[in-house]
Amino acid sequence: MSRSLRFPLLPLLGLALGVLTASCGKKAGEAASTPPVSAITVASVDLGRSVGTDRHVIEETQSFRPNDVIYASILTRGASSNAKLRVKWTFEDGQVVSQSERSIAPTGDAATEFHIAKSDGWPAGKYKLEVFLDETPAQVREFEVKVG
Repeated sequence: MSRSLRFPLLPLLGLALGVLTASCGKKAGEAASTPPVSAITVASVDLGRSVGTDRHVIEETQSFRPNDVIYASILTRGASSNAKLRVKWTFEDGQVVSQSERSIAPTGDAATEFHIAKSDGWPAGKYKLEVFLDETPAQVREFEVKVG
């Protein structure tokens, strides 16, 4: 390329860069003002009477006996350096049975276990488990405690 053609291209490249920067709505070097979107989701919630060492429910069920320990395995997809899972267990009239939360930092698909137990046994009836991810409702599971 001859010397006379190189110098006229420099102002055109600078103009093009300025137009691209202006069209993005930011000045060059300006940081994004919105927080990054979490890259983690709740894929599923499994209920059962026991979990394995991997925190997955061994045998899924929605029907429990009064003296069962009730486990929830919350399966998440994606990665996050700081996410919060919160669960709320309620009885049929909306009475809160239990609430708990855990901070998680998965680097990929993961299982987080929550459970409830009642030494004198659960009353028969319908129950609900609500799962929240970073205070946003993620999933709801209904289950029942039956006598006999």
